[in-house]
Amino acid sequence: MTARAVEWLNGKLRILDQSKLPWEQTFADLDDYRDVVLAIKDMRVRGAPAIGIAAAYGIALGASAIRTANKDEFLVLLNQITQAFAVSRPTAVNLFQSIDRMEKAASGEGVSEVKRALVNEAKRIHREQIAATRQLSQLGAELVKDGFTLLTHCNAGSLATAGYGTALGVIKAAKEQGKRVSVLATETRPLLQGARLTTWELKQEGIPVTLITDSMAGHFMQQRRIDCVVVGADRIAANGDVANKIGTYTLAVLASENDIPFYVAAPTSTIDRSLSSGHGIPIEERNPEEVTSIHGVCIVPEGIKAANPAFDVTPHSYVTAIITENGIAREPYAEALKLMVA
Repeated sequence: MTARAVEWLNGKLRILDQSKLPWEQTFADLDDYRDVVLAIKDMRVRGAPAIGIAAAYGIALGASAIRTANKDEFLVLLNQITQAFAVSRPTAVNLFQSIDRMEKAASGEGVSEVKRALVNEAKRIHREQIAATRQLSQLGAELVKDGFTLLTHCNAGSLATAGYGTALGVIKAAKEQGKRVSVLATETRPLLQGARLTTWELKQEGIPVTLITDSMAGHFMQQRRIDCVVVGADRIAANGDVANKIGTYTLAVLASENDIPFYVAAPTSTIDRSLSSGHGIPIEERNPEEVTSIHGVCIVPEGIKAANPAFDVTPHSYVTAIITENGIAREPYAEALKLMVA
C-alpha cells in the first residue's frame, strides 16, 4: 500500500516528499502556508488532485496564523495567502477550484468561525477526491480485459491524487477485480516521474511493470505489445482536449496510428468548462536546468539552451474515452462532459 502523499495531522500538513522517492521515504510536517506553496512549486507535492488538496490545507494553515479579529482585515490577509497559491503552478485546474472553494468557505461572520470552516472545507475537498478517484477507478477497470498490458505516462497514482489514483487507480482496480494486468511505464523526462514514482507505486501494489524510455513507446505499439494507453490529466477543456505531462500528445498520436485505445482518467474536478478548447490552457514553463541536468549533474555542453514546457495538450479527437467518477465520457465530449459535471 502506497504511503499517503498528503495528510492533515494535529493542525499540520504532512506531505510525503516525492522529490526524494524512490531512494528515501521522507515526510515533512508543514505548519506555514509559505512552506506548502514552496512544496508545490518544487514538486515535492505534485499531481493535479494532490496539488488542489495541499493548497486547500495550506490556505487553512495560513488563515489559522492570521492574528486579527477584524473580519475585513482578515479577508485582506487571506486574499494574499490565496494569491500565493494561485501563482504556484498554472496548469492544474484543481488548484484554482480549491482556491475558489476556500474563498467561498470564508463567508462566515466571525474570524474564528471562518478559520474552522476553512479547515472543514479542506478536509471535505480531500474526502471528495478520495471518493472520486476510487469510483472512477472502478468504472475504468471495466475497460481493462484480463491479460492486458497497459502503457502509462508520468505518475497518476495515489502520490498524484492523495487518494486512490486515476490512471494507476484504473490499473489497481482491474487487479482487484482478479484480472491479470501488466504495465509499461515511460520514464517521463525530464524529472523521471515514471521511473521514480510510477514504478515505485506499482511495485508496492505487486503489479508487474516494465520501465521504458519515452521514445520506445512507438516501437512497443507497433509490435502489438500494448493493449491500451491510460493516463491522468491536469486540466480537461469543455470539448475534451486534455492537458497532461509533456509527451502525452505524442503517445496519443502513436496510439491512434496503431489503433490502440487511448484513455484519460480524471475526476470531474479536473474538467474546466470555462475553456471551450485546449488552446486556452496555460502551459507551465519550468526551469531549463531540469532538462540540462539530472539530479544536479549537467549532461550537456556549456552554454546549451533548453526548453522545458511541463505539459502538452492532446486534442479530443485522439481520446477514446475520458473516465470520471460520474461515468465514462465519449465523443461528442462537449455534450458528454457537460452531463458529467452537471
